[in-house]
Amino acid sequence: MFRSRSKDEQAATAKVTADQPQQTRDPQAPKGRPTPKRSEAQSQRRSLAKTPANRKDATKRAREARRADLARQREALAGGDERYLPARDKGPVRRFARDFVDSRFSVAEYFLPLAVVILVLSMIRAGAMQSYVLLLWMVVIVLIVINSIILGFQLKRQLRNRFPDENLRGAMPYALMRTLQMRRLRLPKPQVKRGERP
Repeated sequence: MFRSRSKDEQAATAKVTADQPQQTRDPQAPKGRPTPKRSEAQSQRRSLAKTPANRKDATKRAREARRADLARQREALAGGDERYLPARDKGPVRRFARDFVDSRFSVAEYFLPLAVVILVLSMIRAGAMQSYVLLLWMVVIVLIVINSIILGFQLKRQLRNRFPDENLRGAMPYALMRTLQMRRLRLPKPQVKRGERP
């Protein structure tokens, strides 16, 4: 069990390893990877030299990086730069859904102003005013529901025609939530005018 291997076994092992071909490296890249450019190597050295010495510096640096990312996202939301948008707004499907909603008039985008008006009117205690306010409230809700259903069917058909191989999951709720926001308050900012087809 603990004896040394015989000379025959050692010779057989040496013969097997000698028969296996040695893997040759590419002469252009003897390290198995290309040599980095000088600027890349210097930037890597600088980043290694800038590693924080303690936890306090590390958290401060992480906070600054997070702030920079959020600032970039805010600029992207205002300008529509696809590279820095948040994950929920990225991709051609979400962009088309945004443009589809922004190019149409929607009753739902006036929901908040109408709700404030209805709330103010409901405070008036004059005779039949309460019943009129209730009727107006019901009409607004029914119009929003009908408008959302029509927009949902149209958007779903357009998405299936334009993006047959893409994942369309979540595009409908995303578009319907966008209709509830007033046009000038929407983020990312609308990139199409009303009536302009995406």
